[in-house]
Amino acid sequence: MRRIYVYITSFLYVLTGSITHIYAQDTIDIPLKIRAGIELSGPAIYFSDKNILNTEGYLSIDLNEKRSLFISAGYTDFKYSQYNFEYENNGIFVRTGLDFNLMKTEKSIGKYWAGIGLHYGISRFNSSTPVFQQDNYWGTTTSSISSATNWAHFIEASPGVKAEVFRNFSMGWNLSLRMMVYSGAGKDLRPISVPGFGNAANKFSTGINYFISWNIPYKKIRVIIKKEEPEESEETETN
Repeated sequence: MRRIYVYITSFLYVLTGSITHIYAQDTIDIPLKIRAGIELSGPAIYFSDKNILNTEGYLSIDLNEKRSLFISAGYTDFKYSQYNFEYENNGIFVRTGLDFNLMKTEKSIGKYWAGIGLHYGISRFNSSTPVFQQDNYWGTTTSSISSATNWAHFIEASPGVKAEVFRNFSMGWNLSLRMMVYSGAGKDLRPISVPGFGNAANKFSTGINYFISWNIPYKKIRVIIKKEEPEESEETETN
């Protein structure tokens, strides 16, 4: 009986010490938010180049102070022509994954984000060649390739920053570093462009996006902030 009493007393001592240690640290309340935004550079580019239209919107849901669930969807209409052929491509794409905020919690406070997103993308598109010409021994041959529907898959790393400039209104930008997993049409009929990916001539593509978003707080969590221990002076270290 005495041994059981000693065990219980020791357990309560450890538990009380742990709770005291937790409450001795600083805490901060962080609002978790749902963010809905639109991409700005695609429509801006279309005003200067009518052959490229790209529209995209996204939704982000905070899971905690560091991680967010991300999903975006968009539409692309691409046209290209040169002296001997014309090419058309249009379709939709979806990207989903996680975003990681690398800022310290006491700096981000639920308003600022600097980190990286890791996403998987799927694109469904139609591509066709309305007309192409080929010169040969007998003259010039004119033909076409009818529209075909294909699927493409790619992965993306997306570093960037976002900041709340007004109450529940954010702006930001991110780079997109993408790698094609499957282009959808084989090596002989590889598409020139893939919605959501960009130039499909190479296995890798890059881009930059600018977003505005509206933020809806849905929950608050309390996060423990560890105090930074003061650095010891050289004189103290010497002593």
